[in-house]
Amino acid sequence: MKSPYARNIRRSSGELDPYSAAHIYYGQDGLGRRPKIRANSSIYESAGTRNALADETRPPTRRASLDNAGQEPRRFLVPVDATLEELLRREDTDGNMQITIEDEGPKVLRLGTFASNGFNQFDIRGTYMLSNLLQELTIAQGFGRKQIVLDESRLNENPVSRLSRLIKTSFWDNLTRRIDGSVIEKVGLDPKDWTPDPRPRIYVPRGAPEQYEYYTRLAKQRPDIRLDVQWLPSEEITGEFVRDLNDKPGLLAVAMEEYTNTKTGEKDLRGLPFVVPGGRFNEFYGWDSYMESIGLLINDRVDLAKSMVLNFCFCIQHYGKIFNANRSYYLGRSQPPFLTDMALRVYERIKAEPGAVDFLKMAIRAAIKEYHGIWMAEPRLDPITGLSRYRPVGVGVPPETESSHFTHILKPYAEKHDMSNEEFVVAYNSSSIKEPELDAYFLHDRAVRESGHDTSYRLEKVAANLATIDLNSLLYKYEVDIARTIHVFFGDKLYMPPQFCAAGRTPEQFETSAVWDRRSKKRRAAMDKYLWNEKKGMYFDYDTVKQEQMHYESATTFWAMWSGAATPRQAASLVIQALPKFEVFGGLVSGTEESRGVTGLSRPNRQWDYPYGWAPQQILAWTGLLRYGYTEEAERLAYKWLYMVTKAFFDFNGVVVEKYDVTRPIDPHKVDAEYGNQGSDFKGVAREGFGWVNASYVYGLTIVNVHMKRALGALTPWETFERMTEQAGIVGY
Repeated sequence: MKSPYARNIRRSSGELDPYSAAHIYYGQDGLGRRPKIRANSSIYESAGTRNALADETRPPTRRASLDNAGQEPRRFLVPVDATLEELLRREDTDGNMQITIEDEGPKVLRLGTFASNGFNQFDIRGTYMLSNLLQELTIAQGFGRKQIVLDESRLNENPVSRLSRLIKTSFWDNLTRRIDGSVIEKVGLDPKDWTPDPRPRIYVPRGAPEQYEYYTRLAKQRPDIRLDVQWLPSEEITGEFVRDLNDKPGLLAVAMEEYTNTKTGEKDLRGLPFVVPGGRFNEFYGWDSYMESIGLLINDRVDLAKSMVLNFCFCIQHYGKIFNANRSYYLGRSQPPFLTDMALRVYERIKAEPGAVDFLKMAIRAAIKEYHGIWMAEPRLDPITGLSRYRPVGVGVPPETESSHFTHILKPYAEKHDMSNEEFVVAYNSSSIKEPELDAYFLHDRAVRESGHDTSYRLEKVAANLATIDLNSLLYKYEVDIARTIHVFFGDKLYMPPQFCAAGRTPEQFETSAVWDRRSKKRRAAMDKYLWNEKKGMYFDYDTVKQEQMHYESATTFWAMWSGAATPRQAASLVIQALPKFEVFGGLVSGTEESRGVTGLSRPNRQWDYPYGWAPQQILAWTGLLRYGYTEEAERLAYKWLYMVTKAFFDFNGVVVEKYDVTRPIDPHKVDAEYGNQGSDFKGVAREGFGWVNASYVYGLTIVNVHMKRALGALTPWETFERMTEQAGIVGY
């Protein structure tokens, strides 16, 4: 990949680009374009022997990046295993297989140059260059390389360029999954399967008999993988049915495509690919996928973004909803709906291709089915306000959690019935013991998880009763998008076939834009009535049971700007009154400290509360601010987030994580919350980043201007950048 930042390096047409993707740079694809290594015993000399000379016995030389050897960029001849061993011995003082600012090594290592066949040596200095060396050697070792020619430009690369490059050429591919016979024995096993006999298992909807035939044939051909293939019933999925699957958890089938096997010449099926969040989240997740699609489209991975839309359409057609994730225990649970915006973004990129309009029709039909069947139906619809709630069906204790997760909740009930916790869970789940208060607790717990904001004191013990600003902003966007799409692209008439009709709806009818336009106006009026607070200048959730507005200040208030539900006057109030409450060092914080309240041993931090910030909140706020013309605010917030992510990447061995403590300038990736953090536990090199943070990074770089990009590459904090631009008289940065 060519960096967006100037890299004026002259190379011959057949020579390897120093910024090539790893599989090209270290793999078979690049072997023919690498410089040949001359035989010389000195290049096999122990890295330990050479680097011993760089200790106290040898006076320090200048930093490698400052040593000029003509105009040609420097390249090093590196024995991989020996150098890697020596690097870790000297620099990884805390033994975590990473080199960070917390390690106390000498922060210098000598490498021999390729031009001198390893004889002349130069210093690689500082945490960033040494951690990049560790990453490059780890990758090279993974490709089986014993010796490499390594460009210095790969070690001192602008950190913004490096992270952008890794996201585009490495992270997305490493996060890509598919479900079919090539991987079913691995992906079919559930790490959350606590049963005595875990085995790969897949549940297939009745409307996909070709998949059932495919997987049963596979199970017969490969009995060693012990694949269990199960039909799902054609009737409505109930909470009791989902509960009864707890002893047999498995994957939920997603979309497949027919292709011709090049080896056999016969037609077969293969899974449509999708991108997973990362870390321990290796299924097809709901709103993560939307956020990821924004980054994928920027990085020209339209194929993946389109494939994920098709997977969503399959799920809605056959299961009625987009899942929290495609595991059996999520059958009753959805996630925040983003399908219309996602599909329209993909359509904009493929509209010149054959079948583009049919693709858009399928997506809009799926969104309509989801809208009627999930969000505007019981139990999620509140009939009094006309607004919607996160309120999934379910019975008993959520099975995907570790056995100890609810111990503190269940213990008093177990003691009340003179049972162990395990005995009580069995009795409670089977409904042989009735505990209405516990039923209410788990109703709200499942709703918190459906909201995607698990967990937060904003939602605890009340989530299922709330008409939230986030959900209703998303549904307003559905209504507006559907109205506009039917009018502009489908001649103001969209036929609805039976497979995309929700229960209770009449099939083979036509949808028109006028109906959807009225729905959006009605929802907007309800949002103004129940969710908008004129005095405070922001939106709040509404308790549909107590019939009162909540007081928790959440960054989801800006979702109304993303969706266009806010009037220009309301948007101005949000910027003037609400934005200062949430803007901190690293961008937007999820909720205010005042709303969260005091935390301690008896009331621990929740990960969607202060002081944590998440990529989706940043992405949606930036987009909303730009929508209403608040460009400087969007640029400033994007800069703060990008700086924080880049600084952690620079100081901590290339780390990119699920969420950040946006109030911490030094180590924001270190999160003290109930689930810890995903993406920081790696050896040598981060290979995936984290899905929606990857997307936020490449999207944020499209928002900030060129001066900001240069300042980010130099790791300039926002306050310094702002002061310098003011002193230089640069207007609008």
